[in-house]
Amino acid sequence: MAHHKSAIKRIRQTETRTKRNKAALSKVKTLIKKVYSSEDKETAEKNLKAAVSALDKESAKGRIHKNNASRKKAALTKHVNKLEAKAE
Repeated sequence: MAHHKSAIKRIRQTETRTKRNKAALSKVKTLIKKVYSSEDKETAEKNLKAAVSALDKESAKGRIHKNNASRKKAALTKHVNKLEAKAE
């Protein structure tokens, strides 16, 4: 257990940041799942836009590495384009 004021404050800050980071990453995962579970092209594109936006935001804040975000965006876009090809 921490005894110094500064150490106690650090523990509080870490807990706050951990909760914030977990919530943000959970939101990104949910948005990605929505894209993959979309049946029609229009819904998938709408969900893709939201997922890409969230990935960019979290990448900019350093919660996700930029290459990881880029790889996920590419995979999602590829999936949506495949849906589009099936609809034609």
